[in-house]
Amino acid sequence: MPVSKAPVSRFVCSECGYAAPKWLGKCPECGSFNTMQEELVKPAETPKAARPAVRSLSRAKPLSEIGYEKFRRISSGIEEFDTVLGGGIVRGSLVLLGGDPGIGKSTLLTQVSARLAKEHRVLYLSAEESCSQVKMRCERLGIGEVPGLYLLNETCLEDAEAEMEQAEFVVVDSIQAVYTEALSSAAGSVGQVRECASRLMRIAKSRGITFFLIGHVTKEGALAGPKVLEHIMDTVLYFEGNKEENVKLLRAVKNRFGSVQEIGVFEMTETGLAGVTDYSEIFLSESRGNAAGSAVTPSESGNRCMNVEIQTLIAKTAYGLPRRMSLGIDYNKLVVLIAVLEKRCGIPFYSSDVYINAMGGIRLSEPSVDLAVCAALASAASDIPVDKYTAVFGEVGLTGEVRPVSCAEKRVNECIKTGFRRVVLPAKNMKSCEKFKGKIELVPVSYVNQMIKELSLRSPFNPQA
Repeated sequence: MPVSKAPVSRFVCSECGYAAPKWLGKCPECGSFNTMQEELVKPAETPKAARPAVRSLSRAKPLSEIGYEKFRRISSGIEEFDTVLGGGIVRGSLVLLGGDPGIGKSTLLTQVSARLAKEHRVLYLSAEESCSQVKMRCERLGIGEVPGLYLLNETCLEDAEAEMEQAEFVVVDSIQAVYTEALSSAAGSVGQVRECASRLMRIAKSRGITFFLIGHVTKEGALAGPKVLEHIMDTVLYFEGNKEENVKLLRAVKNRFGSVQEIGVFEMTETGLAGVTDYSEIFLSESRGNAAGSAVTPSESGNRCMNVEIQTLIAKTAYGLPRRMSLGIDYNKLVVLIAVLEKRCGIPFYSSDVYINAMGGIRLSEPSVDLAVCAALASAASDIPVDKYTAVFGEVGLTGEVRPVSCAEKRVNECIKTGFRRVVLPAKNMKSCEKFKGKIELVPVSYVNQMIKELSLRSPFNPQA
C-alpha cells in the first residue's frame, strides 16, 4: 500500500496564477513584484489500482425528494444587526465583517458577544489585543461580568481549536492575525488567510459553531486577502462611514440566508454602537428648501424605505476641464445625467465644476435616484430651491424620458409618513399610486423637462427649457 505524502507548499502569483516551488521577488510570467504568495498543496490521491473495490457513491435525487431545512435564527440582541443578517444569526454560519480601521468592528462584535453570552457560550479569540485590553473595552462599553463570555489571546489556529469546539459562538479578531502551522508563511498572507478560513469553515459546518470573523481592508476599501475568502463565507458585511462621524452604516454584500439589500444604521455613543430608527435627522437637513441645489428622494433598501437628501454645488471652473466630484452617487451616473440635462433641457455645465453629495454618508445605487439628481442639478443651475416638502423619484433615460421604478407605493407611503406634501414620480407609476391622491399631491412626469417645469426650475441660460 503506498505511503501517503505529507502536504507541501508552493508559491503562486496573486496576479496571474503562475506557480513556482520557491519564493521569487518578481513573477517570471507577468513581471509583477512581491506577488508570490505561499499556498498549501494537498497530497496526491491514491492511485485507482489501490482504491477499494467497493465505494459508496452519491446518488442524485429528484427535487421532489429533497427536504426543506429550516434554519433557526438566534437574536443577537441588536435589532439593526439582526436586520442586516436577514432576521437573526443562523447557527453554523460564517460571518465576515470588514471596514476601515477604527470604524467600530471590534466594538460591535464585543457588544454582540456580551449579549449572546447571557444564554450561550461565546469565545472571543483576540489575536491582535491582549485579554486585558478586551476587558478594558468591555468596561468602557458598560459590559459587566458575563459568565458565558470567554477571552483567549492566541494566534495559532491549531492551539485554539480545542477552545473553539467547546463554544457555540466564536469571534476571531482578526482573520489576518491568525496562522496555521501547515504553512510556513507569515500570518496575513494569501495562503494563510485562505487556509485558516477553510479550516474554520469545516469546524463550523461539522459542529454547528457560528463564527464571526473580522477582516482588514486594503487602501481601495476591499477586503484584504484572496477573493476566495469571500466565497467561503456565508455572509459578508461592510462597515461604511467616516471614523470622525457618529453615524455608521452596516451593509450586507453577500448573504446566503437573507437579502443583500438590507442596511443597518448605527450611531456611536459613549456606551458603544446603538441602532438608529429615526432616519429623518440623519439623511435630511433642517435647512433644506432655503438654498438651491438640494432634492429629497425616497430610497429603497431591502425591506425599508428612507428619505435621503441629495445636495449639489455648482461653481465656475478655474481650469479648462471642469471638475466632477461625487460622494454617495455613482460617478458615471452623474456624468450621464449632466449630459442629459445639457442635451435635452439646455442647461449648460461645460464651464462649471459640479459637486454632489448624498446626506449621511449613504451610497445610493438604485436607478430611482436619477430624477432627484437631475432636480438637484437643475435647482443649483437656476439658483431656485426645491420646496422642502417635495420628494422626487424616477429613472432617467438617455433620451430624457422618465421610466417607472419598483416599489412606487412604498416610496409614496414613506413620503406621507414623514410629512411631505408633494411627490414627483414617473407617469407609468401613477396608476398604482392613485389610492394616495387624497393624502398627498402626486405629480406624474414623462420627461425630465416636465419635472423642471413642475418644480419651476427655469434655467437662466434657457428659460424655455
